Amino acid sequence: MNERDAGLADPPAPETGRDGLQPYVPPNPEPDENIRHSLFGEILDWMLAPLLLLWPMSIAITYLVAKSIANQPFDDALEDRVTVLSQQIRTVAGRPVAQLPGSALDVLRADDVDSVYFQISGPDGAHIDGDRDLPHPRPGKGGNDGERPQGGTVVFRNDSIHGTPVRVAYSWVSLDPLRAPGQATANPGDLALVQVAETLDKRANLANEIIKGVILPQFIILPVILALVWFALSRGLSPLAELQERIRARPQDDLSPIDPRQVPEEISPLVGSFNDMLERLAQTVEMQKRFIADAAHQMKTPLAGMRMQSELALRQVDPSEIHRSLEQLAQSSESATRLVNQLLALARAENQPHAGLAFEEIDLAQLARATVQDWVQASFAHRIDLGFEPPEETLQIAGNALMLRELLSNLIDNALRYTPQGGSVTVRVRRDGEHALLEVEDTGPGIAPGERAHVFERFYRILGSNVQGSGLGLAIVREIAQQHGAEIDIFNNPRSHSPRYPGSLFRLTFPPPAHEPDDAA
Repeated sequence: MNERDAGLADPPAPETGRDGLQPYVPPNPEPDENIRHSLFGEILDWMLAPLLLLWPMSIAITYLVAKSIANQPFDDALEDRVTVLSQQIRTVAGRPVAQLPGSALDVLRADDVDSVYFQISGPDGAHIDGDRDLPHPRPGKGGNDGERPQGGTVVFRNDSIHGTPVRVAYSWVSLDPLRAPGQATANPGDLALVQVAETLDKRANLANEIIKGVILPQFIILPVILALVWFALSRGLSPLAELQERIRARPQDDLSPIDPRQVPEEISPLVGSFNDMLERLAQTVEMQKRFIADAAHQMKTPLAGMRMQSELALRQVDPSEIHRSLEQLAQSSESATRLVNQLLALARAENQPHAGLAFEEIDLAQLARATVQDWVQASFAHRIDLGFEPPEETLQIAGNALMLRELLSNLIDNALRYTPQGGSVTVRVRRDGEHALLEVEDTGPGIAPGERAHVFERFYRILGSNVQGSGLGLAIVREIAQQHGAEIDIFNNPRSHSPRYPGSLFRLTFPPPAHEPDDAA
């Protein structure tokens, strides 16, 4: 160590848990999210709800139309009766009289269902003939003392007599024989009132018959419509059931995409998204298979060496030879332990996005200082000068402290392994514009430009390096860097001037945090 290591004894940042990760707590779903919705039921509801809502409205409109249809013929009959009565009024000695024979009255009142009333009144409202209880037109109901209709015009109104609703037709009849029919009356005192009224039983019966003729077929047609809608929905959704059966019939290892030409056009986007997921899943499965195969292959060498050394130690009788075999067995055990630890670290780094990686604001310089402290003893054992150069200001990044320490540890371990005794390894944190930089440089043999793209691959080893290792350290570095959105680059060490040992410079460029932290914090 040298003067650059001053201040390395600061305690590391506290971790959030045993593994440095906050426990993943799934969000509490809303109650409605646990309810399974049926597509068939949703479509059926949206089709039947308007139908059942419009059906009562249709009945009400049909009833109003039926009443209008039923009123028209009976109103025409009332109008004819008023016209006939108007023709029977004469003026005798200056007073209006009704010349109605008894047979005419019998015909006028002849009705087997409704009760018929009539009334003839003089210009001054005096009763001339008919029913006295029949009320006169009220202002605003078709007649007005100050504004009467033309003579001969028949007007209709709804009224009541003895508490029974009636339909009334009435007309003002001119008593001036010289005035042409339909001509406006100059003197309102020359008009007599003729009214004919009848109860509403026939009208109600006819309206009910019309309603029955319209509604009863609907009661028959509506269940047929529901059955046809049910059948149409079942047929329309049958391709989904067929797709479900095809997927269930697949072997468990079949991750081939679904042919979008065999599904309806409406669910083609869904099938396309499902095929994308199958492709990603197939890539993940293939990666895991390759990882297991590579791990098994890499584990063979240290395990085989441990077995050979243990068998050799059992056959030895010389204590010195036994001790030598046990030392080699310990070295093989250490190599196997490191390999297993790196395999576990790589597996954990690759699966962090699926487990919910917790990011928080981290002081990059403090994290780097604490990590360098962990490798001080190892640097002494390798006789290498390990140093740390802090930044001039606080640099905050968003990340996971445990994974970033794993990243930096692998970079330092890689640098210590490839740097010869007497060399130096420097960890540096600095700012470049809005970005935070983490650099690890060494004075080792360096990495040729043609090899730099391959050193991050799993189990890749540079030929002729003669350095023990598993080839997983830089693969772990790349995986963690990608999770943090950081870019990693490899250069020659600009501070190394030895042609034999040009050195390496690993530089990680972190994106700026979402917001700038307070200087006081």
